[in-house]
Amino acid sequence: MATTKTTCAKTFEQERGAVCYSAMGNAQAEDEVSLFEKDMKEFWIQFKISYSTEQNNQTSALRDLSKTVEALSGKWSKKLKEEDPMIEKIQEYNNEILQQSKCVAEKEEQLTEIKAKLNQEKEQQKNLNDSIQELKEELRKKMEIKSSKNKAAKEKVEQVSKIKRLFEEHLGLEMRRIRDEQLQFVFRHIDHKDSDKPYICTLSINEQGDYEVTSCTPPLDCIAELQLKLRETNNFSAFVANVRKAFTALSYKQSA
Repeated sequence: MATTKTTCAKTFEQERGAVCYSAMGNAQAEDEVSLFEKDMKEFWIQFKISYSTEQNNQTSALRDLSKTVEALSGKWSKKLKEEDPMIEKIQEYNNEILQQSKCVAEKEEQLTEIKAKLNQEKEQQKNLNDSIQELKEELRKKMEIKSSKNKAAKEKVEQVSKIKRLFEEHLGLEMRRIRDEQLQFVFRHIDHKDSDKPYICTLSINEQGDYEVTSCTPPLDCIAELQLKLRETNNFSAFVANVRKAFTALSYKQSA
């Protein structure tokens, strides 16, 4: 509208200048003045019609624009109302995901603790297995030692049995097994005054597998020395012979 006014004003000034220029050239030309006035009237009529039409067009355009904006506003308002439940649903999903994430984190922490306990139990199981293996190895060694001792004891018993037969036949020696697996030697034909008088020495095998004299009747001062020599040499025959010699010497000493 401002542009139209400016254009009209410029046109008016141009025409007015032209008329004035003509009037200056011919002041007495009344017909031209009348013509000018007529043109001016027609111009103002056209100008008012044009201005009124433009105003109406602008008003109509603004009204249409307002309707368009109102329609769009209603549409988007409806659109937003329709999307509100969706937004709430999305928010619910987000909250649920957050809760699930928290739950997963807690489960992972529990799983880490369980793994740590399992590793600890595995270590304890390994230590237990190692201890059991050590005990088995220790037991095996003890069994081997026991078996070796039993074998040695058996060999000693066999040796004593052979000696028993020998001494019974030639020296009047009696050997008998008494309580607690002890072996008793009864020597006779020692005292020349009483050949049936018994001289007794009792022998056993201790827990270490060594020979041990448990009694001697009558007592001999050298019995400890004879026992030590028997353990060192493992010569059972020599031990029995030496005990008989000691009893014989004691008999002669007592008879003197």
